[in-house]
Amino acid sequence: MVGGRPGRILRLTAHGAAAVAALTGGNSSTDAERMLGRRLVEAGMAHPVPPPPGLADIRDVTVVIPVHDRSEQVDRCLASLDRATPVVVVDDGSEDPESVAEVCRRHGARLVTRAVNGGPAAARNDGMGLVDTPLVAFLDSDCVAGPGWLAPLVQMFDDPVVGAVAPRIRPNGSSRSARERFNHHHSPLDMGPEASEVGPNRLVRYVPTAALVVRRQAWGEGFDVELRFGEDVDLVWSLVDNGWQVRYLPSVEIEHHGPASWGGLLRKRFCYGTSAGPLSRRHPGRLAPAVLRPWPTLAAVALLGGRPRIAVAVTALYGGAMARRVWPLGVPPTVAMRWSVQATGWSLFGLGRAATVVVGPALVLGAVGGRRLRRAAVALSMVPPAVEWWRRRPDLDLVRWSLASVADDVAYGIGVWAGCIRTGTLAPLLPVVEVKRPGRGGVGET
Repeated sequence: MVGGRPGRILRLTAHGAAAVAALTGGNSSTDAERMLGRRLVEAGMAHPVPPPPGLADIRDVTVVIPVHDRSEQVDRCLASLDRATPVVVVDDGSEDPESVAEVCRRHGARLVTRAVNGGPAAARNDGMGLVDTPLVAFLDSDCVAGPGWLAPLVQMFDDPVVGAVAPRIRPNGSSRSARERFNHHHSPLDMGPEASEVGPNRLVRYVPTAALVVRRQAWGEGFDVELRFGEDVDLVWSLVDNGWQVRYLPSVEIEHHGPASWGGLLRKRFCYGTSAGPLSRRHPGRLAPAVLRPWPTLAAVALLGGRPRIAVAVTALYGGAMARRVWPLGVPPTVAMRWSVQATGWSLFGLGRAATVVVGPALVLGAVGGRRLRRAAVALSMVPPAVEWWRRRPDLDLVRWSLASVADDVAYGIGVWAGCIRTGTLAPLLPVVEVKRPGRGGVGET
């Protein structure tokens, strides 16, 4: 078996193969099969599927909604919830608290009012202090839940090591303008269509708390009230560091109403970027703009420098070294070579994203420089948007998609610089070089 993230190779005995068949068929019953299932889940090579709906008691959950004004959005959010679930609305110092109170009365939600605005972290902490159910579901006021959204998330907590579960956050259905179409496929709150364990080295590195169900037992110290942005990343990584699993379940979708203009969208990205500096202080080594491996990075740099033959030679050598290590495990050399090519491609992608975020304006200057410098600058800035456009297939042409993607990255990057200057750290601006021998650890080396 090959897969997971970090990637790895597992060799199965005949009994192991039979156990996998039992697990995937939903017929596992022995302790050995369950132990193998746990190992596959922890390796990121398999993902638990919740049982059919109707088996979870959503009365075990309290919904906590932080709000600052936005009475119309709160009304829409509360209307989407099941009345069987208790709801706590925390008014975080609204300028018009009476309109929020009137909406809460109409929907039967409990209202808690903060005299001074403290930000979403402080509001959620206050709400959690009033919860006595085993689980709490955080939901932002600009979100709309669908029918039956809680049950599949709650069922994931049958696993005692799960501390939090997140659904997929999708932008609201309107997609008339170019901005709406771009945001529909590029929302920073949308973690994609693939189920995953959540953590720094996983496919899904973090999940937003715009919608997140948390086990109260795992809560710990809660949100860091000093963080106006990035408090969700900090909470998720703290849960993981304390031994809890956080799972992402994209089969459940929550609708989110995002910014209504290009300016609002880019301002939001700037604000998200400002959290990188403070987060890097709390979680050292996890905010690097790119993680690079020497040989694939050398091949990518050769491509950028107009040396395709060198790039091909380095990629072939790296693939050959990998093939020698994985051949005894039964992996064909052609597969190892494909991993090597993919590693070069993703290194080029990572360099491009990091360059756009960290030195976006410098790429613009490079584009008007000499021919070789111009070619490298254009490749660095345009390859990542082109790859994402091909993967996501948005209903937006490549030119507008690429321009919007670069603007989005630059806005985020300016925020990163601002946050780094404010906190006195350069960690989120510096790529990390990861040195490993090709093939060690299996797929993870690709």
